[in-house]
Amino acid sequence: MAKPNYSYEKRQKELAKQRKKQEKLQRKVHKHDEPQAGEAEQSSATQPASGAAPTQNPAN
Repeated sequence: MAKPNYSYEKRQKELAKQRKKQEKLQRKVHKHDEPQAGEAEQSSATQPASGAAPTQNPAN
């Protein structure tokens, strides 16, 4: 009967942990970047609307 290769299992477990940690880090980075892009879109959408209102008032 073959004996179990514990060092192989340990190495695979460590690699899985590293992959999971990297994926989590990438999700954090992307999650942090996305709200900024969303805020920029919202603020840019808000600025033209507020900027357009004062220009219409002096023309009247």
